[in-house]
Amino acid sequence: MQGHLNEIDIRSILQLIELGQRTGELYVETLTLPPWSTDGGSHANFLAGRGQVQRSWFVFFNNGHAVYATHPDEMLTRLQDYLRAYNITEIPSDIKVPAGAPNHVPEYDYLWALLEHRILTPDQARKIVRGLIRETLFDLLSLHQGTFVFELGAPLSPQLTTLEVGSLVRETMTQVQEWKQFYPHIQFPTQCPVPADGQSLDEVLPANLYSTLGRWMDGHTSIRQMARYLNRDILAVARAIYPYVLQGSIQLVYPTTADLKGGPSPLALPPSDKVPRILYIDDGVAVGKAVEQILSKRGYEATAIASPLRALSLVFQLKPDLILCDIAMPELDGYELCTMLRSSTAFKHIPIVMLTGKEGLIDRIKARMAGATNYLSKPFSEAELLTLVEEYVGPGNPERLEADDLLAETLKKELGIE
Repeated sequence: MQGHLNEIDIRSILQLIELGQRTGELYVETLTLPPWSTDGGSHANFLAGRGQVQRSWFVFFNNGHAVYATHPDEMLTRLQDYLRAYNITEIPSDIKVPAGAPNHVPEYDYLWALLEHRILTPDQARKIVRGLIRETLFDLLSLHQGTFVFELGAPLSPQLTTLEVGSLVRETMTQVQEWKQFYPHIQFPTQCPVPADGQSLDEVLPANLYSTLGRWMDGHTSIRQMARYLNRDILAVARAIYPYVLQGSIQLVYPTTADLKGGPSPLALPPSDKVPRILYIDDGVAVGKAVEQILSKRGYEATAIASPLRALSLVFQLKPDLILCDIAMPELDGYELCTMLRSSTAFKHIPIVMLTGKEGLIDRIKARMAGATNYLSKPFSEAELLTLVEEYVGPGNPERLEADDLLAETLKKELGIE
């Protein structure tokens, strides 16, 4: 089952999954803002520098019941937010997801690892899962445009909890309608409260509100994050700050890309003394050479490797700023390679872009599941390649490139790679 949301709405899709007692994954992708936005795309322009912003979600089902939901762009950062409600400020560095983990959802596997290490109790983990499902459905039920795919498959295993879809949809629709009442003063759960110029929060807010929310009103912490930290509903947080937004003592600003991703902004330029390093992994040797030439000419340090196994052995020495990886390759496909890289702390936040087919929606789903940051459809033009690379690592520097001792070339010579 797949299609467009202008032909069938999310509510109907969820009803079909529930009535059919289906087991599998629902993937939704959109390039539009929530329907109650009337700002003409300024939010998207701020976040991505263009008129639209791409977002996607997964919801997992077992026999028509929701068992988990996630937003690929915020994997692990969402989990870290929820952990703060239990005074766990970050995922401990010694917590590792085993290579043979049963699922391809890092967030879910980490949750189980925390349970196994007794850092979380089963009840706490179930509350986190319920919170993730509810906030994902809140986003989905606010959409009117986009594409979706429901793919039958084995359920996530093991399971912490299951939620009945019908009652969950009714509850969430009530929340969506109530949220709209805050408009235009509060528009998005991703907006971040900050005191108005010249205002002191401890003077504006009553003591009880200042003690619970004041410390997070820094312009970088969103309404949704506050709700996660406090283990509360976003409507409760929005209601609490609404009177102060109305009177102008609290302003709401849009987050930066770094705030949303939980890491460096892909739009941020690299340091001026560093040539951006790009690793291109594709068993098509001719395409790899062409990509090397295009990027090198524009001032990037580009290395194309045709063997995924060789790329995996060299990537820790190359330390690229961006990885472009084809999907269909011998020995090791792009999904497996991406999953392996994401399991290393060194590559948790490095942008990894998967190369998919023009109509490869299923490929894009699997790429997101493997932890890919984005995807680029093949065949791509030189302009498309350069636009994507500049988005993630900034412009190259042709003048500085010749003077640099290129690590990629050095490694090739040392290892005898043609």
